[in-house]
Amino acid sequence: MSVQPVDQLVTRLSIMNDAQYLMEIDHLVWNDNNTPCVLQYGSRQQYLQDHPPGTQLVAIAGEQICGYVGFQYPTHVFTNQHVYDIHIAIHPDYQGKGVGRKLIESLGEFARSQHVRKLTLRVLSTNKEAFQFYKKLGFVENGRLPEEFYINGQYVDDILMTYWL
Repeated sequence: MSVQPVDQLVTRLSIMNDAQYLMEIDHLVWNDNNTPCVLQYGSRQQYLQDHPPGTQLVAIAGEQICGYVGFQYPTHVFTNQHVYDIHIAIHPDYQGKGVGRKLIESLGEFARSQHVRKLTLRVLSTNKEAFQFYKKLGFVENGRLPEEFYINGQYVDDILMTYWL
C-alpha cells in the first residue's frame, strides 16, 4: 500500500466493493492486545453477512481506504435505538494522522441525522493507546468490568466508554 496524503480525507458509508479492503485492515489491526477475540472471515461473503454495506463509515485518502468505524444499535429493542455501539480500525500506515478523529466526527454528524444521541464502545485495559485516544476525543469511561477476559496469561478489564452527541 502506498500511503496517500490525508489532507483531503473523505468519509462515506461503506459499499459492497469495500469489503476486501476492510477485511485487510481488520487483519492488520486486530490482535490479542486490542480485542478479546480476533475474528477471521473465510470469505468476502461471510464478512458482508456480519458487516453489510452501510454499517460502516470508511475514510478514504486519495483512492485508498485507510480506516473505518463500524456502528450498530446495541440491541434490537426500539427503546435502545438512540445509541450506536461502535468499533474503529485504522490501517497501521495511517494511524496518528487524524483519520480516527475524522471518522468519529463524521460518524457524529451522521448519527445526529439518524436521531442517535450517544456513541458507546468497549476497549481493553491493555489497549492504553486506544483508551487515551478515546478520552482525547471526548469519550468518558462509564463502566469497567474487572478481569472480564483472560488473554495471554493475564486478566484484562473491559472498559465501557460513551461519547454524547
